Amino acid sequence: QIPKDPARRRIRELAMLSKQLQQVHPNVLAKMLKQGTVYQNEEIVVINKPYGLPVHGGPGIKNCIADVLPTLAKMLENMKAEPLHLCHRLDKETTGVMVLARSKEAAERIRLLFKTRQVEKIYWAISLGDPDPTEGIVEIPIVEKEVRSHQSHYKMTLAPNYRLSPEDGKVVKIRKNRNAESAVTRYRLLASSSACSLLELQPVTGVKHQIRVHLAYGLGCPILGDHKYSHWSKLAPQKLPEITLKRLKLEQSKARHLPLHLHAYRLSLPLGERLDLVCKPPLFFQKTLKKLDLDVAND
Repeated sequence: QIPKDPARRRIRELAMLSKQLQQVHPNVLAKMLKQGTVYQNEEIVVINKPYGLPVHGGPGIKNCIADVLPTLAKMLENMKAEPLHLCHRLDKETTGVMVLARSKEAAERIRLLFKTRQVEKIYWAISLGDPDPTEGIVEIPIVEKEVRSHQSHYKMTLAPNYRLSPEDGKVVKIRKNRNAESAVTRYRLLASSSACSLLELQPVTGVKHQIRVHLAYGLGCPILGDHKYSHWSKLAPQKLPEITLKRLKLEQSKARHLPLHLHAYRLSLPLGERLDLVCKPPLFFQKTLKKLDLDVAND
């Protein structure tokens, strides 16, 4: 049963994509990642991570990047190649630049660069609404909390150090949440149209779901297709503005299939010289940009 409507067909294809990645033979997956290689030298291999593919295994996950690292190494080099090593992680739904190391030593060196914040990371995201101001820094600690609603679940959320006093509206410092991690994200508006924005983001720290939480709860501009962080208390599909639905040729009832539009666009690695690694956004992201009329001058 293939929908006639092209928009619905595309949404369905994406929903299927994630499922299919879980059903293909690991060798097919390795081959796909090999084709998505954007750079390699004697120390590293850089791939363009596809949408919907988890980095690590877990319950109900048959295929993940970690599992195919031995096969991928052999396909790229030779049968004697040692497995590639993970250096950092991306969420299952995030696409883009991912660095793998050819040796344990290289992996440890690169992990340290990430840990000591020497890697410059640039992401692109399509968000709902425009951030105000259009450029700035969000510096609000993040903590994991249990959301007690009709279905209890865990979410990352903001744990600000300051709040407005209800009596006189003055800014007061509040006691630090011991479990909160400091989180800093720079952002800049690249384009806006159809009640959406294209944002360039630079996470200075690397807290779980940091960009998603800072955009949704810090700036009030959740990422398009982020159904987890578009509401606080409930797990429900994102509510989209009328104009956005119209441009995407989508009904609100089908919005739940919309993928997360968050892409790791560029990584700058200080390995000897500075390596600038860039990945074009995936096709679905490019098509959404076109449909929403978010024109971006390619740098």
